[in-house]
Amino acid sequence: VSTELSQGCARGCDLCSEFNGCLRCSPKLFILLERNDIRQIGICLPSCPLGYFGLRNTDMNKCIKCKIENCESCFSRNFCTKCKEGLYLHKGRCYVTCPEGYAAANGTMECSSPAQCEMSEWGPWGPCSKKRKLCGFKKGNEDRTRRILQAPSGDVSLCPATTEVRRCTVQKSQCPEGKRKRKEEQGKQDNGNRNRKDTKDTKSGTKKRRNKQRGATVAVTPASPAQ
Repeated sequence: VSTELSQGCARGCDLCSEFNGCLRCSPKLFILLERNDIRQIGICLPSCPLGYFGLRNTDMNKCIKCKIENCESCFSRNFCTKCKEGLYLHKGRCYVTCPEGYAAANGTMECSSPAQCEMSEWGPWGPCSKKRKLCGFKKGNEDRTRRILQAPSGDVSLCPATTEVRRCTVQKSQCPEGKRKRKEEQGKQDNGNRNRKDTKDTKSGTKKRRNKQRGATVAVTPASPAQ
């Protein structure tokens, strides 16, 4: 059993033991525990070395070893910030090559998301339509487009979408062809009513003339009395 000491400790160490080195570091310093055979030796550092990340606590700041494979430096236990030489970094992990749809950014070993493509600005939103119609509905879709100006290695499949679609709402209105059709139907109906009226008037006039002929009196000359 090693006796704890508060005097004679290494610089930056507030409490130590002969067997385990530093047990408590001064504020703002990190304690790093290193394995030496069966012993665990504590040392105090202003920052954690490669392969470790600093974890601050109210009682003591600690250096925690990265648990990510092939990681040289990490931000937390499961998020790498720098991979070993020759490997690509992507979302806190290390890869031999960038995952599909991603590419290394500007000669670095970090996969960008998405691949670096030079895109034009979005164009204006198109008219609201539904099933290729521009009227006669309330809810439809509208879209806008942009162009790929430059793609990495000429592979446009690595670039983001060039078309964007969103829902839209319009005030329900009658289509022009529908209005024209309704107008034509109305005209035909009016002509039919007019023709029926003319036919009725014609029949009525004929009937009146016939009645007038039936009601006309014929003058009869009385016969002369016999002599």
